[in-house]
Amino acid sequence: MRIAAAQLTCVPADVKANVAEVVRLAGAAREAGAELVVFPELALTGYEIDALRADRGLWTGPEDPRLDPVRSSGIATVVNCAAPTGGPLPALTTFVYAADGSLLTTYAKQCLYEQEQGVFEPGTRDGRFTLGGTGFSLATCYDNHFPELTGRGASDGCRVHLASSLYGTGGGVQERATVYPAIAAATGMAVVLANHVGPAGPWTGCGRSAVWGPDGTLLAEADAHTATVASADLPAPPA
Repeated sequence: MRIAAAQLTCVPADVKANVAEVVRLAGAAREAGAELVVFPELALTGYEIDALRADRGLWTGPEDPRLDPVRSSGIATVVNCAAPTGGPLPALTTFVYAADGSLLTTYAKQCLYEQEQGVFEPGTRDGRFTLGGTGFSLATCYDNHFPELTGRGASDGCRVHLASSLYGTGGGVQERATVYPAIAAATGMAVVLANHVGPAGPWTGCGRSAVWGPDGTLLAEADAHTATVASADLPAPPA
């Protein structure tokens, strides 16, 4: 199976514009032969915490008609956004759509970062789905800094770990390059990181979305400047 990590520069608080860019990049991933593409944290709005706090119109549920182009992109898609919870706060939620547009699963970020606390409702369960006979685990940015969370994916039989994240320039560059290959080496799962590139709320995304093999070997990596996809074939499972 070939998997792609996508990176984009979001238009702040503009769901329609960001959906269009998600669809464009999903098409590029599909043309590269990928069966699944992963997008960064808050790909539909950018990391615009104040706007998401002030405007519920920026929250998107899995059946939101604004996501119809994503669901019809012809490739399995992992996209993160602020989603309604039924309570006063949204959750940082990942929707996973199959190539036919059906919803495979949802996952709400469990480990909220500093400025996210009090703005989002934390999730309470791990994210799992199966595609093409392969088990996948899900995590969102800061989630990936907790080995007990990422390790549960391998314990549950997952072969691939998908991370929708935001790492900025400066310290985030080294953090990105350290955390994710370490997850692969520790769990034996391949790891896919989708990151922002360019302005992202208070940060500047450092790009370099990537795919690592189950031993932590770098298989594919995007650059630090371009809205693009990086794709790689997953190693075959051991006999």
